[in-house]
Amino acid sequence: MSDLTNVKLLSFDCYGTLIDWEAGLASDLFPIVSRLPPSHPFRSSPLAAVIRFNDHSEYLWATQPTLSYNRNLSESFRMLAGELSIPVEGDAELEKAAEEIGSGPGRWQAFDDTIAALGKLKKHYKLVVLSNVDEANISRAQSGPLAGFGGFDAVYTAEAIGSYKPSLNNFRYLVEKVKEEFGVDALGGELLHVARSLTADQIPAKEIGLRSVWIARGGDKPEGYGTGGDYEKLNAEGKLGFERIFQTLGEFAEEVERQFAEKGDQ
Repeated sequence: MSDLTNVKLLSFDCYGTLIDWEAGLASDLFPIVSRLPPSHPFRSSPLAAVIRFNDHSEYLWATQPTLSYNRNLSESFRMLAGELSIPVEGDAELEKAAEEIGSGPGRWQAFDDTIAALGKLKKHYKLVVLSNVDEANISRAQSGPLAGFGGFDAVYTAEAIGSYKPSLNNFRYLVEKVKEEFGVDALGGELLHVARSLTADQIPAKEIGLRSVWIARGGDKPEGYGTGGDYEKLNAEGKLGFERIFQTLGEFAEEVERQFAEKGDQ
């Protein structure tokens, strides 16, 4: 049972942890999926299309680390369509969809528990976002689906950093910035990273030496792995080091409040 009351700052992955990234992507990929034959597996499992889309996106993270996230999404859309022999050029609907997916992170909806949970957590910690999303999209998300709890104390994006998670460069940036801006010793246990993705967040968090908790959102079962990574395989390989598993951010916030209340009663 980890002590959550000795933490000063929480850093969050945003998309997949706070915002329902997979559902948003599935909706924005529908113009491609709807053109596939009824027998195609992407028709019966939109998440499978999201996972394949994410493969292209991660490829671009690695090969074009300075490409802005909105362009990453648009290019990944075109790559997925091309792989499926669905031409985008000359198709007005698909050309529009390829551009609009780039603004998706600014409008995709937060999970139902996110805002209330962030409000509870803000009473006890500084709150910071470490995201692969570009500045424009994260700004729209803060004034849209992530509005209503009081706001984050800082937001660090891949666009500002110049690389994408899971690069350790992004986590080194986080460590340096929270020390500079808040006096928080991240590697000394004063920061807790809160994230859904195993591959983009939990693995590098362990590698660099950050405390973390996993917001699984069903990702602890094979049918819920999605884009977050194969939990059983990664765990067996010893690549994960999170202190606790919570299914939702709401459950995590409840445990935080329980611990602070218990400590206050002593």
